[in-house]
Formats: sequence, structure tokens, C-alpha cells
Amino acid sequence: MGHSAVTDLECEYRGPTRGADRAVLLAHGAGSDMHAPALTTVADALAEARIPSLTFNFPYRSAGRRSPDRAPVLEAATREAAHELAKRARVEPERVVLGGRSMGGRMCSQVVGAEGDPLPALGLVLLGYPLHPPGKPETLRIEHFPRIRVPCLFVSGTRDAFGTPDELQRHAEKIKGVVEWHWIETADHGFKPLKSSGLTVDAALAAAAAEVVRFVGGL
Repeated sequence: MGHSAVTDLECEYRGPTRGADRAVLLAHGAGSDMHAPALTTVADALAEARIPSLTFNFPYRSAGRRSPDRAPVLEAATREAAHELAKRARVEPERVVLGGRSMGGRMCSQVVGAEGDPLPALGLVLLGYPLHPPGKPETLRIEHFPRIRVPCLFVSGTRDAFGTPDELQRHAEKIKGVVEWHWIETADHGFKPLKSSGLTVDAALAAAAAEVVRFVGGL
């Protein structure tokens, strides 16, 4: 467990501390924290591939609150965590891949696609991107998509109530960077597949983590 000097950024660094040429930031979803299985499974797979990563808690989580902070606070924390990761992994800021689960991935995409002062990045990893709130397909979170110019990997379940494969693919066409997809068959927003699929959550997460390692390694 580490704390940065700047603020009380609660974070955990995995992987080599020297010799890496890229690193991955992993931000958690709204109802979770940095110990979420979707993040730790990916972080462990990256560490095995000798790619450093950093998981961190948004301020509301560190303060023990359930309700997420406002977007500016979440975005500031994302920027700080990316800076902390670059420092620890000894890589240039533009060699950091930003990513995360649901809200965390969305915040990463927003700082990379910011109108003023976009955060440099090697790529984006969006695990269960929350395209819209469940049942509200008209409330889209894509305003920043046209400003994203880095390669993106979307990992989503085919039964995700926050965005169907068709919806995601249609709206992701606005992204200027190369977009890749990894679909978890029959899985919901939490990456939980239907029992009938024969696929377990652990197997789904392991396959997603392997895909992230492949994507990051190829950038």
C-alpha cells in the first residue's frame, strides 16, 4: 500500500520498478474500490508480463463514502494517479495506458479526451464502459469521444444494461483512435455470464485480462 506525497492518494503499485517502457493505470467503478476482482485480475496478469500497473481509490472511497465524487474531483484524482504511476514506473507520461472499470474507465477516457489540457496516454482500456444509465439509452456519455485519438480496447459483456454491443460499436465510431473489442458472451455489466453459458466469472475475467495484456503489449 502506498501514499503519494501530493495528497492522500490511496494506491497499490504492481510490477517492475525499472526497465519498463509502458505502464497501466486501473481505476475502479462507482460501487467498488481498487481491490475489485476485475482490476486485480488484470493487474496480476500485467505483472506477470512485466508491465507495471497502479490501482487506486477515488477520494470518496478513501473517505469511506458510498456516493461517487463529482466528475471534476474524479478527473483530478485520475490525473494525479496517472502522474504517480509514471513516476513510480519511471516512464514518460505518454507511455501510460489509462483504463478501468465502468465509471473509472469513463473518467480515464474523459481526461484523455478533455477539451483543454488532455492527458497524454499510450491508449485506453475500457472495462464495461457505461455508455448510458440502464434503461436510458438517450442519456449518452460520448461527448468527448471525437477528441479521443489514442487506441482503445473495449471489454464488455453482451448483456450489459449500460450499453449493448450494437450501441457501443455505433457510438465508438466517433473515436479517432483505433478501436478494438473483446466481448464476454452472455455477461452482464459486472462481467457475470449466464450459468447456461458454462463460463464462470473467474474464467471471463482471466480471458479479459489476457486480452488487456495483449492489447497493451502491442501498443
